[in-house]
Amino acid sequence: MSQQDVHILSAASALPGPAVDNAALARRFGMDALWEQWVEAFIGTRSRHLALDLESGRLTGTLADLAEEAGRKALKAAALAPGDIDAVVLGTATPDRLMPATVNVVADRLGIDQVRSFQLQSGCSGAVQALDVARQLVLGGAARRVLALGGDVIARFYDVTTDLRRADPAELVNFVLFGDAAGAAVVSAEPGPGSAAVRALFTRLVGLGREPGAVLEWFGPADRDSDRPAATEDYKAIEEHVPRMTEEVLHELLADTGWRPEDVGLLLPPQLSGRMTRLISDRLALPTARDVSVVDDAGNCGNAIVFLQLERALAELGAGERALGISIESSKWLKAGFALEGSAP
Repeated sequence: MSQQDVHILSAASALPGPAVDNAALARRFGMDALWEQWVEAFIGTRSRHLALDLESGRLTGTLADLAEEAGRKALKAAALAPGDIDAVVLGTATPDRLMPATVNVVADRLGIDQVRSFQLQSGCSGAVQALDVARQLVLGGAARRVLALGGDVIARFYDVTTDLRRADPAELVNFVLFGDAAGAAVVSAEPGPGSAAVRALFTRLVGLGREPGAVLEWFGPADRDSDRPAATEDYKAIEEHVPRMTEEVLHELLADTGWRPEDVGLLLPPQLSGRMTRLISDRLALPTARDVSVVDDAGNCGNAIVFLQLERALAELGAGERALGISIESSKWLKAGFALEGSAP
């Protein structure tokens, strides 16, 4: 356990537009009721939010739009002004542009200036990486308060003209698995009302010699006519590896904190899909932990997921109550986890 704790003062989220349920996807892509049943049984996610108009294929929002909204909410919840922030960190797999960095666009919109800023290119675990960088800045004395952001607009990789009846399974799953969102948290050297102390946190690359489980392509002028799919997902590999990796993170967090399984009141499990989340929670078998899950209704929204969970967890976490969060990234296989303890009101 760390000799010095940092604190999460607040967390907030932003979702684009109304929820898109499986029936709406089926209608748009000409799929039948049997396909809807397959989604419910195999994926287990009921709906997601998309920064995309399904009829036209036109994007209706950007990552910067969502991250700005989430950042404003997090600052307001922490009763802080933009000038109170010493650094901004964003984790994302889908920045709006290669340059300028989306984190700097968001900071500018929020009125944050003259601070350190970092953008981390990562899949789902980028949320925990952003929290990790924020924590290290605070522990090292380089910042008192850091705005950590995470989010993705995966709808940019949708092709609404795709014939899902002929799509490869590695492409098909992306149309039902993912959603768009952004989230934010304020990390501080000092506690505040309703805050949580970070008792442990780590991220670790464990992908040596492993094939990627998920790929998002980037196309430039020289290869924009490539016939490579823009996004693919090896769902079978993910089903095989993620539950075991989640157990490993759980045991490491318990060892780091000295907590017993029955000490955990809240569990923030990996959020690949509704079905897999339930399987993982059952496998972990924490006897008194309540699940904090958002994937059934928000979809897998990448780097936003942890922040959506944190927003709910902070609202539930009582003084002295303990929570564990676990995030697994399949793109090149990363493990990440954190332990929180509710502060006195």
